[in-house]
This record gives sequence, structure tokens and C-alpha cells, in this order.
Amino acid sequence: MAPPTTPEPDEWEQVRRAGEGDARCLDDLLARYRPRLKRMVRLRLDPRVQGRVDPSDVIRQAYLDTRQQLADYVRRPELPFFLWLRQLAGQKLELAHRQHLGAGAAGAGREVSLYRGALPEPSPAALAAQLLGRPAAPGEASARAGLRIRIQEALNGMEALDREVLTLRHFEQLSNAETALVLGLKESAACNRYVRALERLRGILCATPGGRPA
Repeated sequence: MAPPTTPEPDEWEQVRRAGEGDARCLDDLLARYRPRLKRMVRLRLDPRVQGRVDPSDVIRQAYLDTRQQLADYVRRPELPFFLWLRQLAGQKLELAHRQHLGAGAAGAGREVSLYRGALPEPSPAALAAQLLGRPAAPGEASARAGLRIRIQEALNGMEALDREVLTLRHFEQLSNAETALVLGLKESAACNRYVRALERLRGILCATPGGRPA
């Protein structure tokens, strides 16, 4: 059985062989996707546990589950391979939050829990820092601090779903089809929400000295 969206033929063949026990194929697949998964974990890591939780450890734990569950995945692939890996990594990240923050971790922070593959939601502060990019140059610190506050306010003012679409598309760099599948949306709806969120932030960045378009 193939996954619900059409993968690259070479990749699915590699996944199939890895599921049959080809360790080299599996190692190649995991190495290919490690940077994308690590970016996701860093972005969604709760600020309260930064310094205590290493994103690389989260990925390693997810990869242990990958090796144990891959044969079952190949028999019934309900998600494309990368999105399945991302889901496993998200589960390990949520577990790390609970271990360090207690049983109320999910309630204390924001979580995208209504959509497929629930994950901790990145804070507006983390997203604003990503959007601003480079550190402030001498003399820009005050203006940049004001811009960061305005971006955070704009992110806080968005619907949770729009903010999540922005995170998936712009920061995690998922395709529109992947984003729609993760969130259970039509591709046209995912695209419209992304454009709306991006234009809202672009207007703020372009109107502020020292800002740059997203």
C-alpha cells in the first residue's frame, strides 16, 4: 500500500526496503529528514525547558520508535513518510514537555490539539524572533524591540489555525499539500489562510524601519 499522497517513487522504494530490514536505506532516510525535524522541534520547544531538553535527543528517541514501527507503517501508511516521522517526533516532544513541566504541561502552554498530529504550538515570541532573523545592528535595538512586540501582537491576534498554517508553511517549510493533510483542510483553504497570515505580517515588516518582508 502506498501513502495517501503520491511520494517520489525512489523514496517509497527506499521506505519499503527499509521496512523489510535494509538498515542502509533507513539510515539514509533518517539522515535526509533530520534537519527538518530538528527545526520543527526547536521551534516548538517550550521556552521553560530550553537548556534542559536537547532537540537532538528528541529526534533520537523518535528514531528509535521509527525503527520499531516502520514495518507496520509500510503495511498501512496513513501519512506520507516525512509527516509520519514528524508525528513521532512531535509525540516525543510532547512527552519531554510533560516530563519537565508536569502533567499540566499541555494545559499550561498552547497546543494545537484539534488537528491531526497534535503538537505544542510555538510561542509568538519564538515566531517573531524567526521572522526578524539577524540580530539588531547598533542603534536599531529600540526599533527592533518595538517591531518584535508588534509582530507578537499580530500573531496573538490571529486565529490559532491561521497561526499554525503560517508555522507549517513558512517556518517548517511544509508544502501546501502537506499542510492541508496535517490540518485536515482542503488545499485551497490552507493556501488562502497562509496568504492571509503572511500578508498581515508583511505589512507590519514593510512599514517599519529596519524590518524586512517575511
